[in-house]
Amino acid sequence: MIQEKQRSASSGYLMIVVLAVAQIVFGYLFFSALKAVSIPGILGAALASVLVVILWVGLFMVHPNEAKVLQLFGQYVGTVHEPGLKWANPFYAKTAVSTRVRNFESGKLKVNDSRGSPIEIAAVVVWKVHDTAEALFEVDDYEEFVQIQSEAALRNLSTTYPYEPHEGEGVALRSHPGEIADSLKREVQDRLDQAGVTVIEARISHLAYAPEIANAMLRRQQASAIIAARRQIVEGAVGMVDMALDLIEADNVVKLDDERKAAMVSNLLVVLCGEEGAQPVLNTGSLYT
Repeated sequence: MIQEKQRSASSGYLMIVVLAVAQIVFGYLFFSALKAVSIPGILGAALASVLVVILWVGLFMVHPNEAKVLQLFGQYVGTVHEPGLKWANPFYAKTAVSTRVRNFESGKLKVNDSRGSPIEIAAVVVWKVHDTAEALFEVDDYEEFVQIQSEAALRNLSTTYPYEPHEGEGVALRSHPGEIADSLKREVQDRLDQAGVTVIEARISHLAYAPEIANAMLRRQQASAIIAARRQIVEGAVGMVDMALDLIEADNVVKLDDERKAAMVSNLLVVLCGEEGAQPVLNTGSLYT
């Protein structure tokens, strides 16, 4: 496995001065030999000038958050990270690799969750290259590799968890975004290690039921919400009825037998649990005996 080797390069500004002076000197020698009609001098100065021209090719620029990977006739030599104008062997092939933070957003994938329900899911992956040698030499195209493997990890994650939790279930895609993001980041990182890529963040950006079952699932969610609300209302009503009976007995307001308690409980539950406001009816009983 080819791993990155950091390499330093000579200052390009110093080499510009050296090569410019050499170019002037050898140019002067060439014209001097040409005037003197000295064949050896002409050939020597011409060859030296050509060599200086070749050395100019060794100049290259390294931008901030960028690296230049150096190769000599197909063999990896090293990577230059220090920004600025640099000079290296003119026969080195110099390939630029960005080490900036980048992000990739997958398209909306239609997959099945762990229950087999069809869902639509998409994710955003934030990543950067940490090993330029692995990124260039271990995979064919590291940017395409990041995209394909991120989508594959997202598909696998969606089949591991349900869309939403039910009774007795733990982590779900909709209810535990933090845990799902951590799990997705680990899975994507495992797939991208060999490409010299570090995953900074991976998070779901879109999550919904597939259109063919969206209406049915919406009705089920509405039914679940209604049941939960009814349960809370009934629990509160029972507590209020129990409190009312305890206060009546404690303050000796009225003595209630079991039949009257049952009637009072029934009336209070109807009033407290009813959807519409209660309409009181005044029962005065018989005024005359």
